[in-house]
Amino acid sequence: MTVLVVTGTGTGVGKTVVTAALAACASGSVAVVKLAQTGVEAGQPGDLAEITRLSGCTDVHEFARYPDPLSPHHAAAVSGRPALDQGEAVLRIADLEIDHDLILVEGSGGLAVPYAEDRWTIYDLGLDVGAGFVLVTSAGLGTINHTALTVRALAESSTVPAVVIGCWPPQPGLAERCNLLDLARMASGSELAGVLPQGMPGMTDFPQRARTALAPRFGGTFDWPRFRAAAGS
Repeated sequence: MTVLVVTGTGTGVGKTVVTAALAACASGSVAVVKLAQTGVEAGQPGDLAEITRLSGCTDVHEFARYPDPLSPHHAAAVSGRPALDQGEAVLRIADLEIDHDLILVEGSGGLAVPYAEDRWTIYDLGLDVGAGFVLVTSAGLGTINHTALTVRALAESSTVPAVVIGCWPPQPGLAERCNLLDLARMASGSELAGVLPQGMPGMTDFPQRARTALAPRFGGTFDWPRFRAAAGS
């Protein structure tokens, strides 16, 4: 059994789409966990609904939900609802481990975002459950700093993440092409574990496109050296 934490360099980098791609490419029994859904009212579809739509995975688990579009600890406080307890989250993931080959845990925002007033983060939870980390990042200007800071934080526990670009434009500019090698050097194995093309959520053949966008270790066929050569970097 494997637990993978999907985190990002910030919001809007494509964590949900990458989580859906990982679920679509996985073999065996898969469960997807969203620790805290924010910015969505009760009864409305959240990130897990999108993951199910894209990947077909229906074994999904939302541990907490808050209506305001804030970080989880602030969203909980503003709503007056209980914040998610770290120990409870660890136990619930442990229960899922019994019957599943893979648990995907999607975080909110980035690695250091707090979930409660005691400031626990998805980094802390990942260490507690012995998870691997998939870091979703952008390709454009500013990504080197954001990615390097996150990788440095993970290095405190001797963890080197798999790095996936969440949205690759159809006509990448000079910044995107130049950043590829810098991002790869920070990653596990010194190569990117995937590059998802822009527009993936609207593709009718999402599972097939996911396989071509993710590396073999995640059930895909993505070839980093070939992609690097094609991108001219």
